[in-house]
Amino acid sequence: MKVKRVNNLLEGKLIIDLSHRLPGPLAAKLLADSGAKVIKIEDKKFKDPFIHGLFAEMDNSFPIWYKHLNKDKDVQRFDFSDNEDAKKIQELCIKADAIIMAIPEKLQKKLGIDAESLKEKSDKALAVIHPRASRDQAQSMHDLNALALTGLLTLHAQTHLKEDLAPPFLPIAGINFGQKLALDLLSTMLKASEKKQVTHHDCFLFESTQEVFGSFWPQELRDHNLFLHNGLYPCYNLYQTRDGDYIVMACVEEKFLAVFFVSCLTLVIL
Repeated sequence: MKVKRVNNLLEGKLIIDLSHRLPGPLAAKLLADSGAKVIKIEDKKFKDPFIHGLFAEMDNSFPIWYKHLNKDKDVQRFDFSDNEDAKKIQELCIKADAIIMAIPEKLQKKLGIDAESLKEKSDKALAVIHPRASRDQAQSMHDLNALALTGLLTLHAQTHLKEDLAPPFLPIAGINFGQKLALDLLSTMLKASEKKQVTHHDCFLFESTQEVFGSFWPQELRDHNLFLHNGLYPCYNLYQTRDGDYIVMACVEEKFLAVFFVSCLTLVIL
């Protein structure tokens, strides 16, 4: 089922999505949901790792994620080794309002869309955001790396039995990074509009993970193994039933807890 756009605040804006896998495509999806026209540019041979190569072969969830992240975009594939196709990519980038630039600098230069080339060829406000791993932690990083390096993964590990220990149920650091990319790209678009020129901004997975989630697992909480949102109180938790299903208990307020107990007593009496 196609989800209706929440708003059209970015109607008339053109975003070029030169990213792959999760964070960049998610950022572009959020912008498309707000009315922007998004063109996702992929290499004809390699496409996106979520639908080509090891990722797609090892786990069929990745092609499904790809479909949902990119269904409202205009996906265009080019031969990155072809000069004529490189010119077409340049033209799309130059007329855009913003670019999510997640391809290597060497490839940017080859396609003629590196920082110097864009500055030379564009005479309008153009925001370019560059997804990076970290300012100084590492050159490459996955979701779990970011959670571990920020200390956030310790919170997850402390609240799970060793035999049940597994990564969090979704790549939450990567999802957060995608949202941060979208926010930073909008901010960069504002700055580019003020300056009336090409404006670049780097956004980091590690720092965005720390910035957002760090507020909920600060140093002064790290001596505590449990608090409300990770299972300290029975009124806010998950319980497995005899038939293998689960019950969600989220009755923090007294009035809701009272309703729950009355319902339980009624069932017992019946």
